[in-house]
Amino acid sequence: MQNIRNIIFDYGNVIFDIDFERTQHSFTEIGIRNVELFFAHTGHDPIFNEFEKGNISSAEFRDGIRRITGKPDLTDLQIDSAWNSLLIGIPPVNHEILLKAKEKYRTFLLSNINEIHLDYINKYLKMEYNVDSNDLFFEKVYYSHLIRLRKPDREIFEFVSLDSNLIPEETLYIDDSPQHLKTAKEMGFNTYLMTKNDSLEKYMYREGLL
Repeated sequence: MQNIRNIIFDYGNVIFDIDFERTQHSFTEIGIRNVELFFAHTGHDPIFNEFEKGNISSAEFRDGIRRITGKPDLTDLQIDSAWNSLLIGIPPVNHEILLKAKEKYRTFLLSNINEIHLDYINKYLKMEYNVDSNDLFFEKVYYSHLIRLRKPDREIFEFVSLDSNLIPEETLYIDDSPQHLKTAKEMGFNTYLMTKNDSLEKYMYREGLL
């Protein structure tokens, strides 16, 4: 870790706690069948990839959910509530860790995300922490739906590296998805898989990063 100058953080289950099973349950309640195939941590229906790449709007995403469920009368609120149910919150210590890391390294956020979730998260940050966005905690933030690229595609890592002038061998990438880390590792990044039994605080101190 002595050569690490930059750290790229994933968001979900690295900084912000999420629970895929909660959304699976919520989707089942509004009429999604075979929800384990429709939406899961390791893979899901193409509608989510398109939404996370910014290729479809929030309105088009909601219409897609209505089509898939066969329930044209589902309201925007019902769909958003089901979709946002996986978002649990941020342990306060994680913001402290991020600010300490920012003093020592160039730090970045790289997240597969979408317009509905980002809107919810920004409102959550304002209400719970009185900050307007995640920009406070990083040198730069990269959201998939805004840059129109998505993990684990190689292009998104190439874009971030070029945009922020990062050398992969000097960069640590932390994520909870093995398929995302695989691409990064192949490109020369140092990687760490965050698991349920670990935490950002434990890892950063355990490895001597802070």
